[in-house]
Amino acid sequence: MNNCKIQKLISFCLLFSNIVIFPAEILAFNVEKFHLYNQKHVDKRFSDNNLLLPKIFRTNHLSASLQNIIASDNRKNIDERTFSSDNELLIESKVQSEKDNVLYAEGNVIVKYKNNILKADNLIYNKKTKEAKAEGNIQLMINNQIFEVEKVEYDFSRNKGKFKNIKGLINIESIISDFNFRSEDIYRSSLSIIKKIEREKVVFTPNKVANWLFSAEELEINESKWSSKKVFLSNDLLAANQIKFQFNDFEISPYKEKLRLNSKINYLIFEDKLIIPFWIGNRTIFKDRFDFQNRWNISYDLINKDGYFLARKLNSIQLKDKLFLNIEPQFLLQRTLKGNTRSFVQKNYPINSPRVEREISLSDYFALSSSIEGSIQNWDVEITKELNSFDLDKFANAFRTKAEFSKEITLFNDIFVNRIFGAYRERIWNGSIGESEILRAYGWKLDKANSWRNGLTDFNQFITIGLGNYKAEELKTPNFLDSYKGSISYQLNQKITLKKKNTKTDFIDQSYEYIPAPIKRGIFLNTNLIANYNFYENGNYQRYFGIGFGPEIIFGDFKRKYFDYTRIAARPLYRFKSGNSLFKFDQISENFILDLIFDQQLIGPLLLKSKVTLNLDNASDKYGEFIYSNIGINLKKRSYSLGIFYQPHNQAGGIRFSLNGFK
Repeated sequence: MNNCKIQKLISFCLLFSNIVIFPAEILAFNVEKFHLYNQKHVDKRFSDNNLLLPKIFRTNHLSASLQNIIASDNRKNIDERTFSSDNELLIESKVQSEKDNVLYAEGNVIVKYKNNILKADNLIYNKKTKEAKAEGNIQLMINNQIFEVEKVEYDFSRNKGKFKNIKGLINIESIISDFNFRSEDIYRSSLSIIKKIEREKVVFTPNKVANWLFSAEELEINESKWSSKKVFLSNDLLAANQIKFQFNDFEISPYKEKLRLNSKINYLIFEDKLIIPFWIGNRTIFKDRFDFQNRWNISYDLINKDGYFLARKLNSIQLKDKLFLNIEPQFLLQRTLKGNTRSFVQKNYPINSPRVEREISLSDYFALSSSIEGSIQNWDVEITKELNSFDLDKFANAFRTKAEFSKEITLFNDIFVNRIFGAYRERIWNGSIGESEILRAYGWKLDKANSWRNGLTDFNQFITIGLGNYKAEELKTPNFLDSYKGSISYQLNQKITLKKKNTKTDFIDQSYEYIPAPIKRGIFLNTNLIANYNFYENGNYQRYFGIGFGPEIIFGDFKRKYFDYTRIAARPLYRFKSGNSLFKFDQISENFILDLIFDQQLIGPLLLKSKVTLNLDNASDKYGEFIYSNIGINLKKRSYSLGIFYQPHNQAGGIRFSLNGFK
């Protein structure tokens, strides 16, 4: 949710600093130029750190029309040698007049500064006090950022100003780059275009929120700080108020390629009915870290945390330039209410001993999840840690960690990912075998994943080669076994379109109340081809070849109130296997499995989602049982999705919340 705010704040920043807009026609304009200098005699208040105008100096150049300026090669050459577009203020309009050092511009007014443009109906500029006022159909465009404003007031000498009734369309993928004001030639490329905030239709951008709509009654600028009493931010560009964020008493200021922001109690508003308060506090926003994260969540983990727990993600801490520490304290609600725990073995017993009921103290009420993410020397870094109790007597049972360093390399004229990994106490779910424990592991992997489309078929391909040392639960005993393991794996998935009903458009309009993108309806055939070979230090090996295929049917538009969307899929997989693993965690125990998927709209936005894996190996002790299961109810809307899920196979679950992105 921070991100949301961030984006909004950023937008405000953009609003002021770069000013860009473009009229439909530019003919017979009066032009007034003011050249800007950053020389030693300039007022010291205007330093390079200031984002707004330095001191303005008027030249005695006044041209009759923009056409004359462009046509006059001599004049153009003189201007280019003497002044750059970065230190020049240009005011254009159909009508201009001047009285007592005050410039009055009317009719398609264009203000250009630092390759950014403001368009308005009227402008008043006091050359003596350096104050400017613009009114009437004000439009701003800062590279990829678009704004509409009722009134602009700004004092260039004091670097202070106000925006009245501002509305913006923000692209967060480029917002900090735009904020640096380094765009080139935006003026010439943009003059022929007028962009509007109001959208009748939008395009869905999957996986992230790329665009935001914001508004504020008043935005104040004071040198490098922007502030507002109340602003609203929404990912719904169709302005239907499905969801929006209200930020109160917030401030934002830029620093290099960062944004620093602060706010008080804020609100997440659903459908203008349900209001949920949340806290932002002081934040630092980094250029490459705009991914939205839900900071509050309720989850369920019976095995490690005794049931339901409440978690809160804290602000990321920058350790180095591109390396960040993420911390999530957790309150173990169900363990606290029960007054005991079954997540740990008996004191002084081996880690893989059976879990028993134990008394708890205050230190058992809390848990901690943390991660270090980013990059070091061209290596991507991800280190995760979990501490399921702060009781030092339980530390060996409560602590788990994984680490991975990865980078892309070129091999055989193709791109692979080179990985170095390590783990301490990693829990693995392995079908009918159930949960198994890796006490520690370290090693190397080389993998490649790619996808493509050929005609009516989508392809996904995976290649993995690995070598590692593992100390993990032995296959047939509860003891830990230490051994090297090598592996080679190949997988090819295909989705073949047998019959498809094409959508008329990829755009989303108000008729799409429940979904962010048109449903891809049709009949499909999914196929799987898997080959795997594992070998171990003592000469043992395990190899198998798997093949599977099954239908998938999708029908309905998810637009009507009842049962207007159904997805059914059956994906059987048969594995031809020989040999056995030394460990429980990677043993292939079922030769024949069946994945079943069933999704169904119930009423309005309610969607039932389910996926199970059925054991069909008649030689297995758990023949006919579900070895994997995930069941959930989702509230799906065009702008957001809220759902609760439960996994009976490992007694885990939680609540999911996500925002959809549009462009």
